[in-house]
Order: sequence, then structure tokens, then C-alpha cells
Amino acid sequence: MTTGDKRYFLDVRQSARGLAWEHRLDPRGENVALAIAQSHGIPEIVARVLAGRGVGQDDAERFLLPTIRDLLPDPATLTDMDKAAGRIADAVRRGEKVAVFGDYDVDGAASSAMMKRFLAHYGVEAEIYIPDRIFEGYGPNPAAMRELARRGASLIVTVDCGTNSAEAIEAANAAGADVVVLDHHQVGGELPPAVATVNPNREDDLSGQGHLCAAGVVFLALVQTVKHLRQGGTAKAPPALLGMLDLVALGTVCDVVPLVGVNRAFVVKGLLAARRMETPGLAALARVSRIGEPLNPYHLGFMIGPRINAGGRIGNAALGSNLLAGDDPVEAASIAETLDRLNTERQDMEMVMLAEARAEADAELMAGEGPAVLVTASERWHPGIVGLIASRLKDHARRPAFAIAFDPNGRGTGSGRSIPGFDLGKLVREAVAEGLLVKGGGHAMAAGITVERAMLGRLRAFFEERAAAAVMRLRDAESLKIDAALSAEGAGLALLDALETAGPYGSGHPTPVLALPRHRLADARVVGNGHVKAELRSQTGARIEAIAFRAAETDLGTFLFNSRGNTLHVAGTLAANHWNGNRRVQLRIQDAAGA
Repeated sequence: MTTGDKRYFLDVRQSARGLAWEHRLDPRGENVALAIAQSHGIPEIVARVLAGRGVGQDDAERFLLPTIRDLLPDPATLTDMDKAAGRIADAVRRGEKVAVFGDYDVDGAASSAMMKRFLAHYGVEAEIYIPDRIFEGYGPNPAAMRELARRGASLIVTVDCGTNSAEAIEAANAAGADVVVLDHHQVGGELPPAVATVNPNREDDLSGQGHLCAAGVVFLALVQTVKHLRQGGTAKAPPALLGMLDLVALGTVCDVVPLVGVNRAFVVKGLLAARRMETPGLAALARVSRIGEPLNPYHLGFMIGPRINAGGRIGNAALGSNLLAGDDPVEAASIAETLDRLNTERQDMEMVMLAEARAEADAELMAGEGPAVLVTASERWHPGIVGLIASRLKDHARRPAFAIAFDPNGRGTGSGRSIPGFDLGKLVREAVAEGLLVKGGGHAMAAGITVERAMLGRLRAFFEERAAAAVMRLRDAESLKIDAALSAEGAGLALLDALETAGPYGSGHPTPVLALPRHRLADARVVGNGHVKAELRSQTGARIEAIAFRAAETDLGTFLFNSRGNTLHVAGTLAANHWNGNRRVQLRIQDAAGA
């Protein structure tokens, strides 16, 4: 049904989650989908998925079969890339000692490991340095850079950081080390005095590759370095760079960058490389994660990635990069087991922190509409986990959210997550300019802050003043976009496999959301850590297993429990459930509504 500019799917105007359901495709898009299906002989649902993500009739075949050869940009189009590659090539030819300074997240770990593997291939000694999240914070700091130079590094390559670290890079230069920056974060001021600063998000970079994560930037830098080495007459054959695409895919998925352009090829081809299990660290992580099926983006983002991040959050920040850079399977198994244990500890800590944060947030929300930006804080929280708490709060309250861990001196380390359409990084930079934060930065969807407790009240008021109108407008307009309708009879493995050809799905290329109209909810019960397992049956009696993750204590969970035996409209995504050697289709429930 259409009302004004909205086309309601199944006439759902307010679901269990308080959302309207809308057709993802407008009438023009439906015509494009029909043309794709007819001209390429693919299922109509897959054609609708492609059209709903901006793929045209002429682009469909190339989109379904992405290749590195077709999509890899010329690395030299990135500003300063030739300077960076030339300096790294010089270090290889001269056998210099190189230090790789990386971030403590997955993208930083993958990027650091790639650079070390590349240099090791040429016999160049390289040291990876990952700062401690708590004591050093994000990015290069002067003391660390001076120490790396003192230990003999004549070249320091920063990966996934460095763009906004002018002071630290000046310190490295003063200590006798050159610096090359390979980064992708937004630029917050003057560029640093590095030999080269390669960052597709520089204002003077016209490459159009701002969607790359750091691992993608590093891969391009390695491609260009090989070119410089060949031109310089280096005799040794280059490493098999395509074999590193497993690490590029890992960084691309875990850093949640848009899966467009070459990023899509990175993930498609990187997953093929990852499934060969040729990188001992990735293979060891897959084993401790108990992944019993071919690796897919979900495994990278939600099973392997969190284990690598656990080292940076509550353990040794360098564990992940050392694991991915190493070639010893025995050592890899030991590090992977340590990261698995740390991840379990992190999950336990997160559960306690989340309960406290939810209680604080709900107290504010129950008083009315609540603040436009949630700000929760505690002296009992671990600063390495606040980003996870902010993300959960954002999902729970459908508005930007911050979680802040205060130390005994009243200084807080916080992390924020935003909703689509609201630039949280811009808000944080404005708060810094107003003197409300010690420091802060980020991008549209995530930000980090340092704040004094005495300023917390003023910060909340500032957020409310600057964000209320925009956030509430976005919340009012929020809807669930539905790609197509489906029945339990049609939800088979053949359809799932067909949909996967239009993947991988993620940021900028969302997983298809399908609606099952008028299915009876035969069962709904709590399983695991607050998940709701359900069984749906069509009008003809066909059944499909379903699950709503972490929904037990949400409005969606309450609706499902109260609707047992009723006929509902249910929306979600299809996934494969592997159990005891069998592969079955499962619906991952995102929302439901009365039929």
C-alpha cells in the first residue's frame, strides 16, 4: 500500500520494533529487477536484491563475478603513493630496519601483519609495535616513536593510524627515522611531516577510493612497492600478493567499510584464500572459534574478529598482529587459544557492563522520549569494552549512544556509535572545539572521546542542543526496507545459494531482508545467551526454523512470546545453519508484525 511517498510492505506501519516496513524498490527499481532477471536468467529475488543495491542491467554480470584485475585501482592515483612505495622499496634494497606501527583493532592487526610478511619475504627485519589501548591510546605517540628509532628503525610505517599524529611523527624525524603513513581515517588538521601520507580520505586525494580500509590501502602500497622494486632491478621475485587477500578481506569486513568497488572483490577473493587456511594464524582462529563450515563474512566479523580484538581490549594489544604475521602453526595455536580465553573474559565483562548501562539508559528513556544522544558512564567499567556497550545501547534505544569508563582521577575514556544519517564524528569535533572534551575524533558512525567528569553534564546538554532535532527526525523516518516476500516452501538451500552469489553482504551492500507473510508462530523459546528460537509454518504447513539473536529482553522478543500460535508477518535474513554435518536454511528474525 502507498501513502504519500511511502510504499508500505504488507501494510505494516508499526511493527514489534516500532518500525514501518517499506518496499526497498520503487516502481522504476522493480522494472530494473525484471530486466536483470530476464536478460541474465537469474532468480527474480536475486534480481530484486541487485536492483535494490543500485546494480543496473548492464552491470549485473560483472557485479556477480568481481575480479581483482577488473576492479583494482591504479595505486599511483592515491596521493603520495609513489613517494611511499619508493621509500619502502629503498628500505628493502638497503636492508634497513623497519618498524611497523599499527592500530590495536583487526584492521590494524591485519595491516601490520601484511607489511611484516612482505618485508620478511625480502629478508628485511621488521618490528611490529601496537600501542596499549589504555596507557597509550590510539595512534603514534612521541615516546613510542623515539623508542623505535632508538632501537634502530630508520623507517617507521604507520598503518591504520598516523594521519593525525603530527607531533609523534615530528619526534620520529628528530630521532632520525623517516615515517610513511598508510591510513584511511578522516583528516582532523594539518598533515604530518611524513615522507608520504597515503590516505584516500585526504582532501587532495582524487582517487575516489575513500571506501578502503587500512588493509586495502596497504595492499595497494605493496603492489606499488613491487613495481618500484622491479624498476630498480631487484632480483628477488616478489611475494604472492594475492595470497594476502585473506588478511585484506578480514580487515575490510571487520572495519565495516562499504562493500563497493574493489572492496567487494577483496572480500570475494579473500574468502577463497582464507578457506585454503594457508595463513597459520587465521587457521588457528577458525579452529578455536569452532567454525565447522567454509569461512564467510559472518565468521570474519563476528567470530574471528572479536577474538583478535580481545587482545587489544583486555590483554596484550600485539597478540593479534603477531598471530597473523607468524608462520609457526604451534605458536599460532598457542596465541589463538590465549585470544579465545581473553574473548570469553571480555564477553563476561561485557555482560555485566551492558546490564548496568541498559539500566541507566532505560531509566532515562522511561521518563519520556529520553535524550537524543544517550550518554552512560561508570567508574567500574573497562575502557577497552565501552565501544561494544555503546553499539548495543545504540541498537537498543535506536539513537546515538556513548559509554564512558572513568578512572579514579575522574578522567573518562568513551566510545560512541551512531545511527545511519547522523554524523557522530562531526558532533564530537564540535564538542572538542567548545572545550567540552579533552580530545575526541572519529567518523560518521563511530567516535572516541576523552572527557573530565566535571564536564559530563555540560557535554550532555551540548549533545542535546546540537543533535535533538536531527536525531528525532531520523528516528521518525526510520523503517525496515524489505527486498521481497517469501514463503517457507521457497526458503530452500537453492535460493540461499543464489542469494549468496549477490554477496558478500555488509556495510553499503546490506543483507537481503525478506518478509514471510501470514506464517503461524508454532513455537518461541529462549536459547543460549538471550536468543529467541522459533518455528514458523506457512498456510500449507511447510516449516522453517528461525532465530532472533539477543532478542529475549527486547520488544521483539516480548511480541514473539506473546504471539505463540498466532499468524504473523515475519521479516528477516536467510542463513545456513550447519549442525552435525547437515546444512539447513534458517531465518534470522529482524522484526515481526501482526497479520
